[in-house]
Amino acid sequence: MTILDRLSRLLRANVNDLISKAEDPSMIIEQALRDMRSAYGEARSEVAGAMAQAAKLERESTSNRRMSDEYAKKAEEALRGGNEELAREALRRSQNTKDLAAGFEEQHTVQTTTIDQLKTQLRALEAKIDEMESKKSLLAARQTTAQAGATLDKVSGFDKAGGAMNAFEEMEQKVSGMEDRNRASQDLRKEGDIDAQLKDLGRDQAIEDAFAALKTKVQGPANDR
Repeated sequence: MTILDRLSRLLRANVNDLISKAEDPSMIIEQALRDMRSAYGEARSEVAGAMAQAAKLERESTSNRRMSDEYAKKAEEALRGGNEELAREALRRSQNTKDLAAGFEEQHTVQTTTIDQLKTQLRALEAKIDEMESKKSLLAARQTTAQAGATLDKVSGFDKAGGAMNAFEEMEQKVSGMEDRNRASQDLRKEGDIDAQLKDLGRDQAIEDAFAALKTKVQGPANDR
């Protein structure tokens, strides 16, 4: 994988997805930062090497063009001196060095394009690293707050209180159910007592009626006395 490919892969990485899937997001961010810093260092070294190579290609191109011009002049001088064979040889060398100069110039253009791409990727990676550093700081702050909240729950007993409160609510529901059943039983007993009283009330009246009839029979009507 070339450094350009590696930079492109790192820049395409969706950090939020990595964080959401991680059990420990801070470790994911730290690892991603290590990868990015490593790639950034390699890219800077490669840019420096590419720039040195570009400078060398430019020198070679300039040097061969100068040599081509010199051979062309020598060909002219040889021809003026009547040495046609030497003139032809000078022209061949002039053409060879001219071709070399064109090849070096072409490579210099390619190298310059690569350098520009690397510089662009480097700037983008710098921005990505800054973004990751910010996310790391924010995430660390959020994690500290969350841990503090969890510690507070333990210290204050809220983590245990939750279970105790659930047990209390369950017991309260049971007591309420028992009270409801007791009230229902009392209501049923009251209804039974009323029926008994009503029955006794009728029975007492019948006894009173019988007693009055017996008294009238024995003592006679009240008017007779």
